[in-house]
Amino acid sequence: MNNTWTLRAVEFGVGLLFGWGLLIAGMTDPGKVLGFLDLAGAWDPSLAFVMGGAVAVGLLAFAAARKRTLTFLGGAMHLPRADDIDRPLLLGALLFGAGWGLAGFCPGPALVTMAAGEPKALLFVAAMVAGMGVFELTNRLLRRQQAAT
Repeated sequence: MNNTWTLRAVEFGVGLLFGWGLLIAGMTDPGKVLGFLDLAGAWDPSLAFVMGGAVAVGLLAFAAARKRTLTFLGGAMHLPRADDIDRPLLLGALLFGAGWGLAGFCPGPALVTMAAGEPKALLFVAAMVAGMGVFELTNRLLRRQQAAT
């Protein structure tokens, strides 16, 4: 088996594991997510434990990854860099949070729920893809304007 197929199999397995984790944790249920976000009402803190577990795993994984130069499959290690908090990051976080709060979905769980045939998730994913397209078009126009000046 060549390296490309091995990589694709590992990617598929990790994605499948992630999707199962989202289902088991209840992240694909918009009602549960909205209950978590309803701090002033009937708050459901159960997703805080899911998020805390994810943060803990991420911290351990990044700590281990910083000590490596190659991935487990032999590719170059590319870790994100910590940059300044800027306007695009803040606006993106604001839009992400607003979408999460309005719909009860974030991107990963929305894809899992859409694959299960939920029409609300399909609508959310379509809006998310449209938003990505608007961002790309706007970003390209801004870069062209900056290059012209």
